[in-house]
Amino acid sequence: MKTILNFLKDESGASAAEYGLLIALLAVVVIIGVTSLGTKLNTDFTNLAAKL
Repeated sequence: MKTILNFLKDESGASAAEYGLLIALLAVVVIIGVTSLGTKLNTDFTNLAAKL
């Protein structure tokens, strides 16, 4: 816990804006991945339902 607090108080390195941009980019990548996975799963289940 103390290590995390020291990390958050450390002002050297990346600024909050850079962390915000990194988090936004990560969110976009996750959304794209989940969307494409959901589309593929939907197609697979539709094909499975048609076969049954």
